[in-house]
Amino acid sequence: MEHVRKQAESAKKASFALGVLGTNEKNDILLAIADALVENSEYILKQNEKDVEAAKEAGRTSALIDRLALSEARIEGMADGLRQVASLEDPIGEVINTIKRPNGLEIGKKRVPMGVVGIIYEARPNVTADAIGLCIKTGNSVVLRGGSEAYSSNSAVVKVASKAAIEAGLPEGAIQLLEDTSREAATYMMTLNGLISVLIPRGGAGLIQSVVKNATVPTIETGVGNCHVYIDDSADLAMGADIIYNAKTQRPAVCNAAESLLVSSSIAKEFLPMAFKMLKQKNVEIRGCDITREILPDAVKATDEDYYTEFLDYILSVKVVDGLDEAIDHINKYGSGHSEAIITSDYFAAKEFMEKIDAAAVYVNASTRFTDGEVFGFGAEIGISTQKLHARGPMGLKELTTVKYVIEGTGQIR
Repeated sequence: MEHVRKQAESAKKASFALGVLGTNEKNDILLAIADALVENSEYILKQNEKDVEAAKEAGRTSALIDRLALSEARIEGMADGLRQVASLEDPIGEVINTIKRPNGLEIGKKRVPMGVVGIIYEARPNVTADAIGLCIKTGNSVVLRGGSEAYSSNSAVVKVASKAAIEAGLPEGAIQLLEDTSREAATYMMTLNGLISVLIPRGGAGLIQSVVKNATVPTIETGVGNCHVYIDDSADLAMGADIIYNAKTQRPAVCNAAESLLVSSSIAKEFLPMAFKMLKQKNVEIRGCDITREILPDAVKATDEDYYTEFLDYILSVKVVDGLDEAIDHINKYGSGHSEAIITSDYFAAKEFMEKIDAAAVYVNASTRFTDGEVFGFGAEIGISTQKLHARGPMGLKELTTVKYVIEGTGQIR
């Protein structure tokens, strides 16, 4: 695994020069990459086509192929994300607070780069551009390990981005893509303490748990989204049907898509057929409790495991609950701490839901699909953190920084 170590060493060496670049210099690099992606979209799409065809031949799911596939519009979206990051305020160098001690020492707390950010991810070529943009803006080198199913796409994006970035002044070595997509290379990357400052996994539950269990490098858990929508007994039912349809079907393969629907028993007989009529347009499979199956004969019986599962597909687990308390208990038991929603017209029910649900994002009368760094105004995001230490929710620029204390004196000794 010497080749993996050498790439990490190259990234760390570059991080010292990158970390002191000015805001304008970093922004110029980001804009150069954005232009290059659009100008080279034909080349990137040809490489992406290889991955998509291979995925189809391998019998991959339609949801995975959707995550994998690029288009001119998606490449333009990647470029726009980089331009947005360039337009954001640079957190590096921000002095968070300063205090003056009785002995005259002035102690400041300042935002600085992490150093080297490692990212292990699956079939999402857009993550490649997002990660590069956010890391450059925050003065961090980046080591990328994408999935084998997206290797041609990721290589094309990195090749185009690196060439444009270096020509615009980025230190060589600051962008690294592991050519070795084996599990062994990923596991070795997880142990590169002293070279990689923090490791961020983006993908399904299996990938994230593998990183958490095997990494000795500090990690941030992201991505697993077993998200729920609860239809309260006071809900506007038409609104609720629109929201669950959007949350489940707009892009089912992303982490902020809804995986489970909870319905108050008092309105279940009226609401479930209404919602099912819409979901049926996308052939969503319903896995429901006994009451759900009485109301919707097409539903299959849900297992306990179904309520824990992030399907990332046109599958929805459904449970009829006794009311708000049971809904909250269910979500806190089965949820992954990502995004949860209540549809209600009851102010007190909404307030209780927001206070008692343990998740990074809690919604009232809105789709879970909004949990996104760009939507929240952070520009592109590096992932959605579902843990509570260091970062939680959409991770933008500030979440890719750490701090150092800077102390100025006039000859004080202790």
